[in-house]
Amino acid sequence: MKLAFKKLVPEAILPTYAHEGDAGMDVRSVKECVIPAHGRALIPTGLVALLPLGYEIQVRSRSGLALKKGIAVLNSPGTIDAGYRGEIGVILLNTSDSDFPVAVGDKIAQLVVAPVLRVDVCESTELDSTERGAGGFGSTGVAS
Repeated sequence: MKLAFKKLVPEAILPTYAHEGDAGMDVRSVKECVIPAHGRALIPTGLVALLPLGYEIQVRSRSGLALKKGIAVLNSPGTIDAGYRGEIGVILLNTSDSDFPVAVGDKIAQLVVAPVLRVDVCESTELDSTERGAGGFGSTGVAS
């Protein structure tokens, strides 16, 4: 599958896979800014995806930024729908106690292309029973 992107500004860099077999493509910032400690910011990429129907792009955190700097995609995974033709922006959250500078060209997130399954929604008046039932939120135990 080929996925085309339109550059909105000359400094925009097309997403790239770092390694053969990677699921996520690195996407980069086109704006210099500072994300304040415990703050958030919308970081522009300068890119518009020409995504076909039946697919979405998931915007995910970069593991190294999350672990080493406390920087995460706030609405992770963010979703870019096939019909969206605006600029891809990444909402980053700084969970650390220090301001985090973002430079033009910095890798800020990963983009993962995934198929979308559309369903026909209907109402049901009855539920089947399962072993789990309504148990959730730690019902199978919580690691200590």
